[in-house]
Amino acid sequence: MEPKPMERGDRTSEPRLPVDGEGPVGTSTKAVYAGELRPQPHHALTTPIYQTSTFTFVDTADTVAFMEAQTKGDETDRLEYGRYGNPTVAAAEGKLAALEGGERALLFSSGMAAITLSLLSLLSAGAHVVLVDDCYRRTRQFLADFMRRYDVESTQVPMGDYGALEAAIRPTTRLVLSETPTNPHLHVADLPRIVGVAREHGLRVIIDSTFATPVNLRPLESGADLVIHSATKYLGGHNDLLAGAAVGSKEMIAQLRETQALIGAVCDSHTAYLLVRGLKTLDLRIARQNDAGMAVARFLEERPEVERVYYPGLPSHPDHAVAHEQMSGFGGVVSFELEGDLRTTGHFVDALQLPHIGPSFGGVDALVEQVALTGYFECTREEREAIGIADTLVRLAVGVEDVDDLIADLGQALDRTYGSSE
Repeated sequence: MEPKPMERGDRTSEPRLPVDGEGPVGTSTKAVYAGELRPQPHHALTTPIYQTSTFTFVDTADTVAFMEAQTKGDETDRLEYGRYGNPTVAAAEGKLAALEGGERALLFSSGMAAITLSLLSLLSAGAHVVLVDDCYRRTRQFLADFMRRYDVESTQVPMGDYGALEAAIRPTTRLVLSETPTNPHLHVADLPRIVGVAREHGLRVIIDSTFATPVNLRPLESGADLVIHSATKYLGGHNDLLAGAAVGSKEMIAQLRETQALIGAVCDSHTAYLLVRGLKTLDLRIARQNDAGMAVARFLEERPEVERVYYPGLPSHPDHAVAHEQMSGFGGVVSFELEGDLRTTGHFVDALQLPHIGPSFGGVDALVEQVALTGYFECTREEREAIGIADTLVRLAVGVEDVDDLIADLGQALDRTYGSSE
């Protein structure tokens, strides 16, 4: 069906072609067009960087009209100050909301700002949170240490143990928090089961979907209330920005926006511009990284020096069935345990020639890290092992390099470390 023509000057945050009711809108179409004005000021193709901290008024009547709209809670595209919004930021937010299938999105200064401010906004003294034990260590630390100062308690339950999840719920529990896939073991949450348990007890569900991206998984479709992303990773895609995002209902995002306005952990226009640019190629990058991740995981699983591979696309992964049911792809991060010890694993990492050694993922450059050294260096070996972090655990994040070259590099590093397999 032919799309309806757009009026010149019509400014919409919806995907351009096709519109709702006239056919499905593909992920790449949303990634390219959603959230951006059309036409742009001065008929530019690219969303500009609005480098301003203040937005001015034409006259007193303009000022009064804006303030009255603010008082009534009316929606308006009008802005007054950079901490409350920015057109470049709004473009990125509109794009993310469309990709996740949410009503609204909100950008933050980092992924941690997104999760911490969301929790601060939705919780109050005396509240209780249930979270899975395989969440990012800083998220667990925030709830266990920081929020405890403000009389907010939390309970960690084993990932995948839904009986323990329900048993941990108290009268004071307000929400359930999970990542999927998790870091670093790439466990995949059964979202319908989590949401089902939460709904029985009137709880909200927050899902950190950074590893999945909206290309591979959209938790809102399974009933989650809020989706969190570290936009630093796959969404930006080039290891050149720090940002976070929350996507959900109009009402919930309005609540979070008010908290953000008070605390000030906002995303700047330069970062938002880079994020808009990165999102346009998200679907293309994720497709390539999905394929590369699977190929690397299969290669590593066949190598005798590799004791275990954690990748939800492999049948050997304990959550493979859940991942196959829920996800359209399994991502570009592969974790694996090697034979030997901490030193041997370090030799392997140093023998790699393509991946950079670094603590992130999701960009166009491959990154590798020895998890015991980067994320858990301050812990004793016994403490690490208690939470499943083996000395030989390696996390590899593929980029967009030729996967055959990356596999060849992994092979030569294994040969150099353990001796040639020939």
